[in-house]
Amino acid sequence: MRNEVCQLLRDALASLVKEGVLPGGLEVDVQVERSRGPEHGDFASNLAMVLAKRAGLKPRDLAEQLCNALPASDLLSRAEVAGPGFINLFLSPESYQSLPGEIRSRGAAYGTSDVGTGEKVMVEFVSANPTGPLHVGHGRGAAYGDALARVLRAAGYDAISEYYINDAGRQMDILALSVWLRYLELCGETVLFPRAAYQGDYIFDIAATLHREGDDRYRTEAQPLFTDVPEEDDPLLDTLISRAKTILGDDGFGRIHGLARDTLVEDIRSDLERFGVSYQTWFSEHSLIDSEAVSRAIESLKETEFLYEREGAWWFRSTEFGDEKDRVVLRANGNHTYFATDIAYHQDKIQRGFSHVINIWGADHHGYIKRVKASMSALGLNPDDLSVLLVQFAVLYRGGAKVSMSTRSGEFVTLRELREEVGRDAARFFYALRKPDQHMDFDLDLAKSQSSDNPVYYVQYAHARICSVFRQLAEKGIDADLTSADHGLLTEPRETDLLQKLSRYPEVVESAARAYEPHQVAYYLRDLANDFHTYYNAHPFIAAEADLRLARLSLIDATRQVIANAVDLLGVTAPERM
Repeated sequence: MRNEVCQLLRDALASLVKEGVLPGGLEVDVQVERSRGPEHGDFASNLAMVLAKRAGLKPRDLAEQLCNALPASDLLSRAEVAGPGFINLFLSPESYQSLPGEIRSRGAAYGTSDVGTGEKVMVEFVSANPTGPLHVGHGRGAAYGDALARVLRAAGYDAISEYYINDAGRQMDILALSVWLRYLELCGETVLFPRAAYQGDYIFDIAATLHREGDDRYRTEAQPLFTDVPEEDDPLLDTLISRAKTILGDDGFGRIHGLARDTLVEDIRSDLERFGVSYQTWFSEHSLIDSEAVSRAIESLKETEFLYEREGAWWFRSTEFGDEKDRVVLRANGNHTYFATDIAYHQDKIQRGFSHVINIWGADHHGYIKRVKASMSALGLNPDDLSVLLVQFAVLYRGGAKVSMSTRSGEFVTLRELREEVGRDAARFFYALRKPDQHMDFDLDLAKSQSSDNPVYYVQYAHARICSVFRQLAEKGIDADLTSADHGLLTEPRETDLLQKLSRYPEVVESAARAYEPHQVAYYLRDLANDFHTYYNAHPFIAAEADLRLARLSLIDATRQVIANAVDLLGVTAPERM
């Protein structure tokens, strides 16, 4: 309804220009906001105060003229001037009473809009190194990123979800080394397994696969491997990686590297799909190296002198763009840094035709934002085309006590464990209830409870409750032809409240998309469920007189549709029975 009200004000504005009250050529973004209370109407606008100076009129006088110039409409019952020049607009009861029919007619499309039409947006999220299973922190980023992409699509944006597979660099070499050492153990070798290598059970699983498929092909005597090695963790790992590559050759080490990567990427993909998250694109970091995109980006920065050489390494002049220090792009040994691939990756994103790219990162990556935006500027790209949204870690509680670790992984609670304990719907809805950059305490006991205190249960129960009403009607053989419902009979205060709440849904979706805040949808759902349960407990449906019954059934069916539409944006189901 907001767009229709805005159009009425535009029409009033055009009428005053035509009459000569206002000068032509005025450029103004007509906006309205929901009023703070019913006494102030349904919508309010500061249009008169914005235009008063240019019009040479007092704000209240201009507001009066705008109110008088509003065209006749079934949407409005009246408009009045308030305060220094606000215009309060009161919608007619009929404007709300037509909503159930409109919602039923639009179905799953109710709430969608075209505000983002023509905007091609990429949302990149999770993008965890494929070096182990996803944990609950990744789960929060997954729930947020997927919900954001869904909300953007609902608002008309061409939104693509992408997972950036960090499958190049030292961490992946450590992963391959870890698998090979466990493989050697399975071959009967005595291995001094480094404490800084990857420890989880999943390393044993991959090593077992390697052993089954390769038998003793990759076996070597372990003792020489650990002779004269450094004691410190990082030098030790680098030495062992170097020796592994020499012993196995590029082909052998590459096969172990590929098996580990493919196994864990598939595990991550499966975990995310079971969490209701699907990506349109899985983009390999290694592809940037193979295609020489990294080399081209580095050469481009050298040509424009944004890179300089010092002590054999090449440094990016990120301090020229406000970063706290310059950053290494190429090490003295010739290896590129993670930052180098990130430079090429963001250049690639823009070259693929995205008008805006959104990165969802863990809050610990906050310091990384400036250098990435700086690299975009240095490459002649607009850094404002990139938005970086940060996600805080989630802390789990069970029985009032903090959950410190998983008995399965020994290091963290995995996303799979969370999903298996509380269910996908509860996990995703709980994640959606907090702004991603806010600290989050996740109460596992509450998420599993079947009570009104559990927000996801409360919302899903509203949907199931409505479905139950229609099942009872069918069992009793009572007619429920909603096309003949007289919505003019919906005059009770709780009915008006529910109708007004339903009318807000398209505005919530649009606002959530513009602000990158899918939690607005979760807040809305909680309020809508509350209004429905209050209405349900106060008024009869099946026992009501026939005409009133149809009107009320139409209203709750519209409520059911909006709940289904909204929970889908959060990746949550709308059960018909509970």
